Amino acid sequence: MSQKNPASLSASLSLTKPVLIGAGIALVLISLFLLKAGDTDPSWPKFWMIRPLIIVPLAGAVGGGLFYFMHQLSRSGYLNRTVVTLLSFFIYIVGLWLGTILGLDGTMWN
Repeated sequence: MSQKNPASLSASLSLTKPVLIGAGIALVLISLFLLKAGDTDPSWPKFWMIRPLIIVPLAGAVGGGLFYFMHQLSRSGYLNRTVVTLLSFFIYIVGLWLGTILGLDGTMWN
């Protein structure tokens, strides 16, 4: 029987949390945006909401992962923690905005 390394298990779990939080925030924001969409154009595809509901949380998950890796750099002493937090937040917002544009392209963002 092989024994699992608890250090590698905890490292993978610590990456999972910011990725899920980033994706969850993005999913909530795009869901609220789509619920307030109102009447849609009949020329749009039947299931047009599926694309933004997949792409925007993926962009949020990438932003959460980037936040994790940036904080790993600050723990090792390469960067200041305040700078890392502000930079990570800015990059997350820009990534979420770009994911929203990509998800809504061809429907609401045309």
